[in-house]
Amino acid sequence: MMVLVDTTVWIDFLSARPYPQVKTLENLIFNREDLCLCGIVLTEVLQGIREDSEFRRTRDLLGNLIFLPMGYSIFLRSAEIYRALRKKGITIKKSVDCMIAAVAIENDIPLLHNDKNFVPIEKHLGLKTLT
Repeated sequence: MMVLVDTTVWIDFLSARPYPQVKTLENLIFNREDLCLCGIVLTEVLQGIREDSEFRRTRDLLGNLIFLPMGYSIFLRSAEIYRALRKKGITIKKSVDCMIAAVAIENDIPLLHNDKNFVPIEKHLGLKTLT
C-alpha cells in the first residue's frame, strides 16, 4: 500500500509523541509499506528543525521516501478543493492543506494525518485517509 504522510504525523513521529497516527506510521514502516511525501510536506518538516545535525538526519530519512511531484493539475485541484468547501460554508485555514490533499486525491492514495483541516475534504470531496 502507498500512503502520503502529512507534516503533522512526521512532526509527531520525530518528537516521539504517543498519538495513534504515530503508531500507524510505525506499523507502516515496520511493514515496509511505500511511504510518500510531496514538496510542501518536505519543506514544512525541515523548516522547523533548529539543529544542523538533526536537519541532515531528517533530510536523509525523508529522502528515502517516494517523492510525489506537484504539477499544474495539483494546484488547480487545490483551488477547486478550497472553492468547493467555501461554497459549503467551510473555510480551510491553511491552503497548503488543500495542496497536500490534492496530491493524495490526484494519486489516488490515502493520507495519514493528524490535522482537522483534512476532515471536511474527506467528508465532502472523497479524500481517502488512514488513522
